[in-house]
Amino acid sequence: MLLREDGDAVVCIGQPAHAWLSGQLARAWADPFEPWEEVCLAAEQHDAGMADWDAAPELNPETGRPYSFMEMALSTHMRLWSRAPQRVLSQSRYASLLVSMHGTALYESRNLERMSPEDAQSVREYLEAQRAYQDELIESLGADREEVRRNQLLIWIWDFLSLGLCLGWEGRSVEGVTLERNTVEPWPFREEQVTLKTEGRRLGKRFADEEEMRTALRRAPWQTLEFSLSAR
Repeated sequence: MLLREDGDAVVCIGQPAHAWLSGQLARAWADPFEPWEEVCLAAEQHDAGMADWDAAPELNPETGRPYSFMEMALSTHMRLWSRAPQRVLSQSRYASLLVSMHGTALYESRNLERMSPEDAQSVREYLEAQRAYQDELIESLGADREEVRRNQLLIWIWDFLSLGLCLGWEGRSVEGVTLERNTVEPWPFREEQVTLKTEGRRLGKRFADEEEMRTALRRAPWQTLEFSLSAR
């Protein structure tokens, strides 16, 4: 779950809702990529493993709000990411492959030296299992590994841009792409203007009880978030 500050409240954006935004970015992208539908699907579904958790999130007692994706325990995050590729497999082998690769890219960026030995070993086992899964799918698809890697990098960029739009990361960059206020540098889209949207729920209170928080979140008003980007 993403928590977007909104005055004294937060807009709770589910991970699949943020991924929907990634899919919209993919479909607006100027540079061609193949297979187009499968890559767009992977962008839209890359956080499928988080859906159940977002429907009933855990309470962060330090904030009185749901845990954001940046706050949740490593064991929880890894458990959800381990499920994600299988969630997508019934739709598309190629999309499942990219989702798995996105998860391994996230964990490859973690510093294992700063973890407990137990957590570091869990990460190594997760990476080993996912890489074996990826090898099986690449062989099944007869996919080109370099092309797959390029497409995984696109998922990484779209994920970053989607997070940045939702959380206000203006001025940050990834892979030579910088999110600025109302634009992206260098401009990566086919059209001169792109309008994107997603949805969240506005949660106005802080809570001490998890079930009370979950009930309030289910009843919280929906808010549509719209982002308009233009080439300079």
